[in-house]
Amino acid sequence: MPVNLSPPDPASLSPVAGVELGFAEAGIRKAGRRDLMLVRLAPGTRVAGVFTQNSFAAAPVQVCREHLALDGEVRALVVNAGNANCGTGERGLADARLSCDWVASEIGCKPSEVLPFSTGVILEPLPMPRIQAALPACVASLGADHWAQAAAAIMTTDTVPKGASAKVTLDGVPVTVTGIAKGVGMLQPNMATMLAYLATDAAVSGPVLKALVKRVADRSFNRVTVDGDTSTNDSFVLMATGQSGAAPIATDADPRLAALEGALVDVAARLAQAIARDGEGATKFITVDVCGGSDEAEVLRVARGVANSPLVKTALFASDPNLGRLLMAIGNAGVAGLDTSRVQVSLGDVKVIVDGGRAASYREEDGARVMKPAEITILIDLGRGSAATTVWTCDFSYDYVKINAEYRT
Repeated sequence: MPVNLSPPDPASLSPVAGVELGFAEAGIRKAGRRDLMLVRLAPGTRVAGVFTQNSFAAAPVQVCREHLALDGEVRALVVNAGNANCGTGERGLADARLSCDWVASEIGCKPSEVLPFSTGVILEPLPMPRIQAALPACVASLGADHWAQAAAAIMTTDTVPKGASAKVTLDGVPVTVTGIAKGVGMLQPNMATMLAYLATDAAVSGPVLKALVKRVADRSFNRVTVDGDTSTNDSFVLMATGQSGAAPIATDADPRLAALEGALVDVAARLAQAIARDGEGATKFITVDVCGGSDEAEVLRVARGVANSPLVKTALFASDPNLGRLLMAIGNAGVAGLDTSRVQVSLGDVKVIVDGGRAASYREEDGARVMKPAEITILIDLGRGSAATTVWTCDFSYDYVKINAEYRT
């Protein structure tokens, strides 16, 4: 069960002018579930994306990069769940391009104006006839208020769909931001997440959008981890339709950009946290706050080191205050010249480590108490600077092993 996470109320996901979403049951991996999603975008929409840094980037990731590099319009996204189309060689690339051809034919655009995405089992070819047969149903179901259904159509081992919306006003004009995401395992994004799609009806120039999508990813999806593994298919796409009526944001110097960026980060961070709350087998949602670092890279390295440690994660699952695991993870993060005598650590409101050693006030029963709730915060002060960051993660339970052991069955 996810940790304090419910499916989004469809009414809470605001339509974005210029975006329509459709869905269908293609039977790609399992019968009787939606597993194909189509997004149709209004002419003039600008799109930017960031993708996995895994060397085995899946075929759809490679095709997306090719199409976005053309700096033209993007009129559609097509997403399938159940099959990653990764490790499939030239056939996989041809299949990804063929899906773009089919979508272009259905909606009347160029194949290069379509971005393909896949998620699911690796090393298996896409069942292309099933996708082709289901695309007309996706087109027939296109609607501006179908964000919740679209979120459900891209799930794999997710237990609940993930979606969020926000509103912001730019020069008196209301602007909407809505996004959906999927991902619960094989997850430590590097410039992306498993799959995430954010749209706004603000008008944003191509160069600004390219920089913006990276900054938003760094403040949200790049701060979540389930197991420390970066997927072959990680993709995060930001779409700006320009349909709100607000004047375009053409440069990074535009004073309105900060407000829009804040709304985008708000939605993306909520989606990122939802991913950790729904981590495979998760019973606890964990926030790792690290401060006192010499730079951003340093505090992120420590936060990820703690968040990804199997020993820390299993201790949190068991509510076992084995504090040596925290010290191990911090010390193992590779911080050059770390003065351990200045390190402070707290679990919630309980001081655990003071000046590099066990706090005089610490009692094991207090440690067990703060580790029992479904939400836990670990606070770490390195005592060597002003840099700070936050990473969200979950625990490792018996079910994590079970889910992944049975993933293909």
